Amino acid sequence: MPRASEIKKGFAIDVDGKTLLVKDIEITTPGGRGGQKIYRFRGSDVATGTKAEVRFKADEIVETIDVTKRAVMFSYVDGEEYIFMDNEDYTQYIFTAQAIEEELLFINEETQGMYAILIDGNAATLELPSSVELVIEETDPSIKGASASARTKPARFATGLTVQVPEYIATGDKVVINTAERKYMSRA
Repeated sequence: MPRASEIKKGFAIDVDGKTLLVKDIEITTPGGRGGQKIYRFRGSDVATGTKAEVRFKADEIVETIDVTKRAVMFSYVDGEEYIFMDNEDYTQYIFTAQAIEEELLFINEETQGMYAILIDGNAATLELPSSVELVIEETDPSIKGASASARTKPARFATGLTVQVPEYIATGDKVVINTAERKYMSRA
């Protein structure tokens, strides 16, 4: 079994009989001599969907649960449910809007490289690619002659995501967004 320092995003861990799907990791180093790093795992309980947070010292053993990844693509929306289809055997995986609300900011019909995370054969969450291409729906007009300076402006996408982009980017431009940091990377 791995130590807390070896756990990564997307892992499923067993905490007091509950399965927690790790979505975010925060590492703190206490001041003072001999202080061990503290790993704070945030995620959701697979059974109930509620958000949870647990802490472990760096060298504590954490019990992990086997997960399966299946390549999927967005299929359609049915009310509050989002349906994704397996790329190989066309199995449908259903997620509620609440379960994948953070991931929905990066998903459109063309999004490639997504994976459904399955625990015991049941769809638990989605894993996004490291970057996605999105078209800017609304931003301030581009400034003529603006260079690739450090000055930025907000840009809104059809998915509801808003990120800071350079001044020379205009409405309708297709850009690459880093999904982990929610930052502009480049033009597509």
